Amino acid sequence: MPFMNEIMPDTAEAFGKLRDSIFEGGELDRKTKELIAIASSVLMRCQYCVDVHSQRAVANGASKKEIAEAIAIAMFIAGGSQLNWTNIYGENVYDLIFGEKKSDKSGNEKLDKEKGCCCGN
Repeated sequence: MPFMNEIMPDTAEAFGKLRDSIFEGGELDRKTKELIAIASSVLMRCQYCVDVHSQRAVANGASKKEIAEAIAIAMFIAGGSQLNWTNIYGENVYDLIFGEKKSDKSGNEKLDKEKGCCCGN
């Protein structure tokens, strides 16, 4: 973060202290923390972070197989999260799509689309 060091040195220093407080000490060992950081980096789609935390994990005793498992866990969470998200309707969108359609008082089937969606449809 060279630009942060130059423009906002106090913020850069605080960020470094946060990192140090998380990765040093505590109940989890450094290898485990780096494996969690790898999985989190995959979910955040930060290639740089995946690379850095993978190198640090190896330096702290992680094997390539352990790194691969951390990535696989992130892939599972990313995929599974797409099955259980909700939207403005207040219920699982897949239940709206594949479940019984709601009907209005006249018995006509409809979906409540008064609010529209983010793509304007």
